[in-house]
Amino acid sequence: MRVLLNIIWLVLCGFWMAVGYTIAGVVLAITIIGIPFAIASFRMANFALWPFGRRLVDEPTSGAMSTIGNIIWLVLAGWWLALGHIVTGIVLCVTIIGIPLGIANFKLVPVSLLPLGKRIVDVDDVYAFMRSR
Repeated sequence: MRVLLNIIWLVLCGFWMAVGYTIAGVVLAITIIGIPFAIASFRMANFALWPFGRRLVDEPTSGAMSTIGNIIWLVLAGWWLALGHIVTGIVLCVTIIGIPLGIANFKLVPVSLLPLGKRIVDVDDVYAFMRSR
């Protein structure tokens, strides 16, 4: 079921979202200061391509710099991205077929708000990741 939902997601909206995140990552990578944000943007593009069967977990080694970076990200771009995901998720949830896609859009809200200090993990590996902390 995950594969089927991911294929539908990829065709309908995942590809374009990933392209947007990738373009933002390339623009951010041009500057030295934007490189951590570019890496986060590329991770979000990866997650936006294939969200079903994956989860976001907190990175245990992230520190104060990721918190500062998240504050900067939130003020400059994060809330715009989150608002876009929320609106798209609501629109998708209006149709019965779009409900899983809308939920996946809502799943992208936390990473679009605060991308630094997060790791994308397969659902099957979440418990192993949590135990390794």
